[in-house]
Amino acid sequence: MSEDGMKQEKIGSVTLNLTYYSGQDYYSDGDIEDEMLDIAMNNPAERFPEIIEEKKSWPIFYHFSPLRANIIDWIPFKKTDKVLEIGAGCGAITGALAKRTGSVTCVDLSKKRSMVNAYRNRDAENITIMVGNFKDIEPHLDTDYDYVLLVGVFEYGQAYIGGSSPYEDFMRICNRHRKLDGRLIIAIENKFGLKYWAGCREDHLGTYFSGLEGYHTGGTARTFTRHGLEQILEKTGIHEYAFYYPYPDYKFMTTIYSDRYLPKKGELCNNLRNFDRERVLLFDEKQVFDEILDEKEFPLFSNSYLLVVGGAPNVLYAKFSNDRSAQWAVRTLIVRDAPGAFHVEKLPDTEAAVGHLMHTKRAYDCLSSRYEGTKIAINVCRPIGEDAKQGLAFSFCNGRTLETLLDECLGRADVQGFKALIDEYMYWAGYNEDATETSNIDFIFPNILVDEEGDEKQWHVIDYEWTLDRHVPARDIIFRAFYNYTLGGGMRKACEDLLMRDILGLTDAQLQEAIAKERDFQLQITGNHSSAENMRELIGNRAYALEGMLMYYNYADKKFVAQIYVDYGAGFSEENSVKLMDCFFAERYLRLTYDIPDDAVRIRVDPCSYLCAVNIRELRVGDRLYTADVIETNGIWQECGTLVFDTEDPNLAIDVAGGRKLTVDLEVMELPQALAAQLAGAAAKEDFVAKTKGFIKARMKGRQ
Repeated sequence: MSEDGMKQEKIGSVTLNLTYYSGQDYYSDGDIEDEMLDIAMNNPAERFPEIIEEKKSWPIFYHFSPLRANIIDWIPFKKTDKVLEIGAGCGAITGALAKRTGSVTCVDLSKKRSMVNAYRNRDAENITIMVGNFKDIEPHLDTDYDYVLLVGVFEYGQAYIGGSSPYEDFMRICNRHRKLDGRLIIAIENKFGLKYWAGCREDHLGTYFSGLEGYHTGGTARTFTRHGLEQILEKTGIHEYAFYYPYPDYKFMTTIYSDRYLPKKGELCNNLRNFDRERVLLFDEKQVFDEILDEKEFPLFSNSYLLVVGGAPNVLYAKFSNDRSAQWAVRTLIVRDAPGAFHVEKLPDTEAAVGHLMHTKRAYDCLSSRYEGTKIAINVCRPIGEDAKQGLAFSFCNGRTLETLLDECLGRADVQGFKALIDEYMYWAGYNEDATETSNIDFIFPNILVDEEGDEKQWHVIDYEWTLDRHVPARDIIFRAFYNYTLGGGMRKACEDLLMRDILGLTDAQLQEAIAKERDFQLQITGNHSSAENMRELIGNRAYALEGMLMYYNYADKKFVAQIYVDYGAGFSEENSVKLMDCFFAERYLRLTYDIPDDAVRIRVDPCSYLCAVNIRELRVGDRLYTADVIETNGIWQECGTLVFDTEDPNLAIDVAGGRKLTVDLEVMELPQALAAQLAGAAAKEDFVAKTKGFIKARMKGRQ
């Protein structure tokens, strides 16, 4: 790319290329971007987690969380790689790319966002950010990139490219900038993702079921199913590609699966991730995911996709445990050695975590000695290289987790089978515990693979990183296993009494004490900062359970109901009345219209069935507006014009002419009984005094 005629700025070591910038940002989230720029300018990256907790803001969490980089941190980049990042935004992954590759060229429409990116990565000498419209910049980009990345960008193809086939054109254009053996990587939501069926709002429009309904209400963003993406690939002539499945989704991915290593039943239980907006909970996603896995339909319902165009990496699976204090931040990979041959790697995410892995190697030796000669097989562990500084390699074990086997017992109501597995687990948790000061507190159900081949079912302990150099009673370790299991919701939660009280014999007080200790341990692991899982609560977006919503609506259908009585000349009666539902707004504003029958002479409006104060905003029949002096009511008028009803049968009656439309607009506020009585009594007393004074005044005037 020629440097002639380029307009450039420097922010630290980062080059900001403004040659194609129009001078105006056409996309902005508003004032929050000024706040984000201030954060990037005046704080090191180490402070971002602390700031995220202080601000409790979705945009700041989204743009500054280091967990955003998980989506690309498992990819086997090389320090010689040349990377193009399209739609880099505020640099959520740019810094991670710069650390692991030779050079990063970013493209983004917004100068302000590009400045955020540049300031947070100001020490990186290998980042160039090109600001401007992609269509203007693209013809000047190189065509020999090792990686071209679109993370959260491809869905905006219509806005980037336009035309009648924007997504096919966008795919084709981006693909031509990678070298022949390079890769194009696209991270995008799946419009059929299970979370949208379960009650999460569509990410881009913020509305329920928009993607499922085909975006018929409009909007510029479009997401796709796997089939939809494959159709685009076919139309653009791309035949070499692989799909990966980020979980819970690509934004804050903790685990990524592939067609060569799909999730197992029981694994997908971390589904409350609605950081940006409130949601409803229509069903238990963990249970539905288990059914989906049984039916082998996971690719259709994965919440997100990571599409790799070009040769598939040898990594089949990655799990990140970097939402922890730096000394314990690691990742786990399953890597293909040859067709049908795999191994597992645990790698440090920070230099501080190297000691944790070295301790894990020592734990392998201690635990192997403890369980020597038994059916408990501690997964073989060896250093990568001469020591554990680069990481650890483990054998790949086959089998199903103990967690899955327990779930299956619950599913078929096999109580005896469930108890037998629990009994055996408890035996091994306490086996030979007095012979060593080493305690594996990570001896929990998902870390035990049961190999069902042969007569003797061997139990492989595949993860033992939380092995402590001190004695921890087996009972405490068993509690951790039970507690973590019941957090899976659904049927597991129903086992809490059986596990905690019947089997462990814990009282309510002992259970709460044990839970508090576990929470303290988790806080220690995270370095006393909130995990991503807890950020949803800090930000404040609720998840409303369907059962609770139905209970509320049943309550509202009884409470927030108005009734209209019609008098045809013989008085009001239940027979000649109608109840009106769904006429209250925000539980206090009653708004309704009603066509008055032709031969009606009077109408009575009962706004509710509880003690209340009513402000009449409008009471109209046709062109006639009714005022206090012509309204008959069993309430007491206040001096301010409000009606107070010290009765659960409040009503307002008016004379009418039939054949016209009744319009009612009232503000109705429920009152406590004591307050209603006090207000009604005081008003009645004032009315009595006023009338008495008027009567006396009239008599005195008559005597004169």
